Amino acid sequence: MAGIRKQAIITSILVYIGVFFGALNTYLFVKEGNFGPEQYGLTRLFFDVGQNFYVFASLGIIPVIYKFYHYYNDNLDNQENDLLGRSFLISLAGFVLVVIAAYFFEPLVLRKFGERSALFVQYYFWVLPFSFGLLAFSVMEGYATALQKTILPNFLKETGIRMITTVFIVLYIFSFISFDTFMMLFAMLYVIIAIILAIALALNGDIHFHFKTSRVTRKFRKKMFAMQLFVFGGIVISTVGLTIDGLIIASLRGLTDTGVYTFSLYIANLIQIPQRSIQSIATGVLVRLWKDKNYPEISRIYQRSCINMLIISVFLFGNLWLNLTDGLQVLHIQDKYAEGIPLVLILGFIRIIDAGTGVNAQVIGASNFWKFEFISGVIMLALRIPLSYIFIKQYGIIGTAFSDLISLSVYNFIRFEFLRRKFGMQPFNKNMLFALLLSGGAFLVAYFLFRTQNGWFAIVARSVIFSSLVVAGTFFFRLTPDAAQLVENARKRLNI
Repeated sequence: MAGIRKQAIITSILVYIGVFFGALNTYLFVKEGNFGPEQYGLTRLFFDVGQNFYVFASLGIIPVIYKFYHYYNDNLDNQENDLLGRSFLISLAGFVLVVIAAYFFEPLVLRKFGERSALFVQYYFWVLPFSFGLLAFSVMEGYATALQKTILPNFLKETGIRMITTVFIVLYIFSFISFDTFMMLFAMLYVIIAIILAIALALNGDIHFHFKTSRVTRKFRKKMFAMQLFVFGGIVISTVGLTIDGLIIASLRGLTDTGVYTFSLYIANLIQIPQRSIQSIATGVLVRLWKDKNYPEISRIYQRSCINMLIISVFLFGNLWLNLTDGLQVLHIQDKYAEGIPLVLILGFIRIIDAGTGVNAQVIGASNFWKFEFISGVIMLALRIPLSYIFIKQYGIIGTAFSDLISLSVYNFIRFEFLRRKFGMQPFNKNMLFALLLSGGAFLVAYFLFRTQNGWFAIVARSVIFSSLVVAGTFFFRLTPDAAQLVENARKRLNI
């Protein structure tokens, strides 16, 4: 247990270091005089297309590694364990199919992207080494995670790749390399970290490639295939849902708008960083509670997560929205990205709505009704794809926000209704309304006090006033049980 706790702490630190380098890279991409919005949009499209290539190539094998590793480890010695070798063969077969499909669909890519996103067409086939590196790394990461050796893979995935990207960006900014060379190096990012991870695992004697079918594989083949098939469908749906907007924008509007969208999305997603941490922590706890059928505690966690995540999201969004215009100016962000300010507003509201529904996805996913989460994901994707296409075509990049608002609202409502009707779990209360009113009031005070000011002084002043009012109000009105608990603990320590 101590080892797991140590790895969790180290991993958390690495994640936040990765967040710093991710923010630095974003700033370097969008700062005046560095990359153009079209070039920045190209990097986004690389990730979107590369993610889809990787997902299809993986054929759902990576979660199977997590699930069945212990059966192999407990019943086979290293000379008989074919799990890693089998996983690589399946992935390689999937990647060959993806390569064939990439060449087969090249005319379609040229037709859809050639006019508005010519730069992507130019580098289209460089997505293949990008996705292959991601595939190879993910297989080895899955195996390393099963071995409970998570520190290095997490460092490489969350921090290492961003640090390497920083080096490539700096080399380009200072004209040591051309943009063409930069994109070729960018395409090799995951290949680099896959090689590093492979070398580390080999030096520790953790890599064993055996391709003869073992008795464990023969015994669990059908179960593994069934899981692989179902998980594959879920991962495809999830990935397509996350990447479809960027692909549609690049096709209909071009890479410049893709770059603006990418930057706006990054700003809005800053709101979700604490939310992802809460969701990650809650998952393991909820699995145990469902096993023990402790429904009152599940309901308590569900309810508390809603109010806590809502307060955090409105706190972060309020600070962002108060200072967004001044922030773009003082940081010398290219003027083109200011076109994404309305998009940030709507995306921010979407993040608040999503946060306000708490850990509903984790509650369902940890239960025996996890298939419902898959079904709701299918419904969301069925809404999102046509809506994104229609709205982006009609309204430009802000259309993606309208699409997300509708599809994610429906998605969260379905999950809310399922938990309410099936288990009687209703997490909302009047404190959530009070939290919104408090944040809105604090926003207006901070805005009107310094509406004529600008620059760094205005940013600091607005942030201090808004943050102080929200934090003080949260504790004074005890909007969350956690705030009340903190107050009581402080009183006990101070003997008040």
